[in-house]
Amino acid sequence: MDLHITGKVIKILEEQSGKGKNGPWRKRDFILETPGEYPRKVCITQWGDQIDKNSVVQDETVTAFIDIQSREYKGNWYTDVKAWKIEKGAAAQGGEPADDVVIDFGAEGDDEAPF
Repeated sequence: MDLHITGKVIKILEEQSGKGKNGPWRKRDFILETPGEYPRKVCITQWGDQIDKNSVVQDETVTAFIDIQSREYKGNWYTDVKAWKIEKGAAAQGGEPADDVVIDFGAEGDDEAPF
């Protein structure tokens, strides 16, 4: 089963890097806006080699194949949307992957943030 989301890259944030207990790391976030009457903006993270293998360009349409992961830190929960594969152009708009999963962002018009 693949989780994926298709939209237009509206912003690419600056790459971040550092050194952790497992060695050096790097990540870059980009903002994807979904199409439709009620577009949604989703911050998607690329890690390590995926930044170079699956580079994105502002204003292009892509499908990001994602993993969603939450973690707890000092009683608060944080969720990451990590891209492990990017499809561009016609493949991003027309393909029908097996075991398609729809990501439901809630009721239309429900723009209230819980925080």
